[in-house]
Amino acid sequence: MTENSLTQGSIFKKLFALAIPIMGTSFVQMAYNMIDMIWVGKLGSGAVAAVGTAGFFTWLAMAFIIIPKVSAEVGVAQAVGKKDMDEARVYIKHSIQLIIFLALTYAFILLTFRKSLVGFFNLGDEEVINSTITYLVIIALGLVFYFINPVFSAIFNGYGDSKTPFRINVIGLVINMILDPLLILGIGPFPRLEVAGAAIATIIAQIIVTIIFIIKARKRNELFSNLDLLGKPDRNHMNKITKLGFPVALQSAFFTIIGMVLARIIADWGTVAIAVQKVGSQIESISWMTAGGFETAMSTFTGQNYGAKEWDRVRRGYFTGIAIVSCIGIIATILLIFGAQPIFMVFIQEEEAVRYGVDYLRILGVSQLFMCIEIATTGAFNGLGRTIPPSVVGIVFNLSRIPLALFLSSTSLGLNGVWWAISISSVFKGSFLCIWYIISLKKIK
Repeated sequence: MTENSLTQGSIFKKLFALAIPIMGTSFVQMAYNMIDMIWVGKLGSGAVAAVGTAGFFTWLAMAFIIIPKVSAEVGVAQAVGKKDMDEARVYIKHSIQLIIFLALTYAFILLTFRKSLVGFFNLGDEEVINSTITYLVIIALGLVFYFINPVFSAIFNGYGDSKTPFRINVIGLVINMILDPLLILGIGPFPRLEVAGAAIATIIAQIIVTIIFIIKARKRNELFSNLDLLGKPDRNHMNKITKLGFPVALQSAFFTIIGMVLARIIADWGTVAIAVQKVGSQIESISWMTAGGFETAMSTFTGQNYGAKEWDRVRRGYFTGIAIVSCIGIIATILLIFGAQPIFMVFIQEEEAVRYGVDYLRILGVSQLFMCIEIATTGAFNGLGRTIPPSVVGIVFNLSRIPLALFLSSTSLGLNGVWWAISISSVFKGSFLCIWYIISLKKIK
């Protein structure tokens, strides 16, 4: 356990060593969707709109995944800091039990109400609607694997071992990369399944990742021995897990629902605008996934040092992390503003889509620094076990996007007004949350 301890040694080196594999894992998870978009993009804007629209429901799934994920990450990290592995195993057991239950429940909802859920977006194109439903059904059938893998990753990350989930997820990505063109375009003996092929490739990759995680878990007795997953859950620990993860889950749910409402607004500009938003958000996710690696690293680092009562390392760790993610944010701004056209054209080459896409990337590029600061600060708050402040800031300013988007898009800005609403709210979120955490640091004893 000593090699995974973050309570001693250089803060910069510990944070960086922990964050790099987590960032890699985040990129791998992002790459699943991005690779799908690249290959599906060859089928046209309609196919991209279908996969992107169905993607809202896997995005919404994060609201369910986050509850056991955060509790596993923070609970294991603080238990490791206290050198109490029995407590760590209790968090692991209950997190796995909860994620399986949530996965089955959410899959049932998606399968039962699939037509009504897709109908909400008012897509208007029957072919796009049918493709969206097909993609959604296939993903729902394999949702247990999609849900459980982030929790396995969180357990290892909370323990201080971020390399194992990275390696396992890379294997899944490689499998997805191989299967995507084969199943989407029907290369060789494989049938041309188009949008359905993208979904099948993703699920097969996720199943293999789960199998490898289980094999690795059987070799890590200090974490996974005597879990008794079929045993009755302890109500007190389930309450702790829910209390810790629910504010983050609520924020995630609001974020996704608000995104759906914005998508409904964007739909007024047609299928091309919908496809641009899906592709543009995938490109922008490069920066927030990178910062997301430091969010998890900050959560684990802060959790272990908080559990060990190393208050000075908690403080210094935050400012070290913020310095790192600020560099990421500035680089992302430069790339999105000055490299918008060539970057966007990797995904779609249609002239109208490129024109909209360049505007999207340049406007969102303005807020990248603040977005990175917000993400890293969220991780620091989570490590303290204080998940409410980031949720309050996130929900309030994300909600402001809807009236702001409606107002700005009704002016001469048009569709660009929606993008500005997103960018402006990100600036405020990063600023407010950073100030709140600095004030909170002064109260830590």
